[in-house]
Amino acid sequence: MRSSGLLISDCNPWKTGESLLYYFGRFVFLIYLKMFYRIRIVGRSNIPVYKPFMVCSNHISWHDPFSVGVALPAWYRINYMAKKELFSNSVLRFLLLKAGSFPVNRQDADLIAVKKAYLILKEGNVLGLFPEGTRSRNGAMQKAYNGAALIAVRSGVPILPVAIEGPYRLFNPVRIHIGKPFTLPPLVNEQKNKKREQLDEMSDLIMKRIGMLLTGQEN
Repeated sequence: MRSSGLLISDCNPWKTGESLLYYFGRFVFLIYLKMFYRIRIVGRSNIPVYKPFMVCSNHISWHDPFSVGVALPAWYRINYMAKKELFSNSVLRFLLLKAGSFPVNRQDADLIAVKKAYLILKEGNVLGLFPEGTRSRNGAMQKAYNGAALIAVRSGVPILPVAIEGPYRLFNPVRIHIGKPFTLPPLVNEQKNKKREQLDEMSDLIMKRIGMLLTGQEN
């Protein structure tokens, strides 16, 4: 599936019938993050003009989806793939679904979640993923699972790398670094072992591009 390219400036979120809850929640968290964590956003000029694309970020706190969400303009509504455990609470499930999130089983090959991810991109939307799969307890970069790389390769959409520079401490600045979009090459060998090797390399590349933002090698 290759993107036909939807120009962002042609999109009016209020006309497309997107949930007002998303925009209200985004506004609330923008005020919260600016007030208590002095959030700073670097590299906004790197945000693609066209959708669809994937947002891939490191993961250091439960704040991260909201931080990345407010780093992009409101009309780039990010649909997050989130661990299924979050959907066990009925109230939280309602809020997550209204915000465009969908569950994934991290312990198994969740084909339903993967198909949902492809559909989001096929419809010209933005998909949000944390390739590490779980939060880093010490803030250090972790090895990525291959799911993000596989979805990017199969869909052909660009990846927008985002790095969150914490930690989240009250009244200390948190910086969100947005890097230049990039695409992954197609798989050259579909044999199972070779395919895994290629995806491992691509997953490492995704994390490397995120890490470069933290070290100032890309801005």
